[in-house]
Amino acid sequence: MNVMSKYIWMNGRLEEYEKATLHFLTPALHYGVGVFEGIRSYSTADGPAVFRLKEHIHRLVQSAQILGFRELPYSEDELANAVRVTVAANGFDECYIRPLIYLDDGGWNLSVDNGKASVGIAVWEWNHYLGDEALEKGIRANISSFTRHHPNVMMTKAKITGNYANSVLAKTESVRLGFDEAIMLDPQGYVAECTGENIFLVRNNKVYTTPTAEILEGITRDTIKVICRDLGYEVIEQPISRDQLYIADEVFVSGTAAECIALTEIDFRIIGSGRMGPVTRAIQSAFHNAVRGLNPHSKEWLDVVSIPVENLFHVSQEQTLK
Repeated sequence: MNVMSKYIWMNGRLEEYEKATLHFLTPALHYGVGVFEGIRSYSTADGPAVFRLKEHIHRLVQSAQILGFRELPYSEDELANAVRVTVAANGFDECYIRPLIYLDDGGWNLSVDNGKASVGIAVWEWNHYLGDEALEKGIRANISSFTRHHPNVMMTKAKITGNYANSVLAKTESVRLGFDEAIMLDPQGYVAECTGENIFLVRNNKVYTTPTAEILEGITRDTIKVICRDLGYEVIEQPISRDQLYIADEVFVSGTAAECIALTEIDFRIIGSGRMGPVTRAIQSAFHNAVRGLNPHSKEWLDVVSIPVENLFHVSQEQTLK
């Protein structure tokens, strides 16, 4: 994965890629005190368009609130516009977007109140997170030996940078064992989510997914639920045991990076036919239409980037945010 781009937005200014740096003693680097989002911009007939930008920025700010930040340097509208500016400045037709709010200039006593919040936004070209073949063939997963966070140990509704050490442990283990992804159980032993995706199963033409109490409330997950209902599939939220995955007709995962991908094998057990099933295929197709402006929901979900190039460069903080 190449994350190179021309510019990164740093605290109100577009900085050249090589100059968008942090000091080694930035406390967020040492303690994982930051929150982030994963967002994507897609190519549409109207130009590059950011998918569900408003919802992603709102969740970013909520994550900061959960982590304990009392004040942020920018409003949600300013952050959303900064995303548009960054996408436009880099000229990508399609890209992944990474906003990050992090503890800066203080906080060495393990309190966010003794530091300040800084913000960066990077974008880069990125196609298929789980590989080009995964889109059609699906992927193999296993139940991780690592448990997902207890909701009173790490805040599961926030995309806190430190939370993802849990995902790194699980994903690394699974890949070393020959799988593509890890499925993580909650502290009670029920299915929670994958390392970066929410999980669904299909049985008797009904779609099931896990309750939200112990998972990240995925924006792509919400999108999939809307698409399921549009297609006539009932969506049921209930606790799911690992053996219910084994006997499902289909299993698939959703996330900003992964989009919608079938799990065709779990713990060396073939799921359904061993290929992407018809329900997953219909949902995946509808999702791809939605992000490219070809779905009735596209108008409400897509934020077209339309900023004149001459307005992007050599700007002050105030000009960037207008």
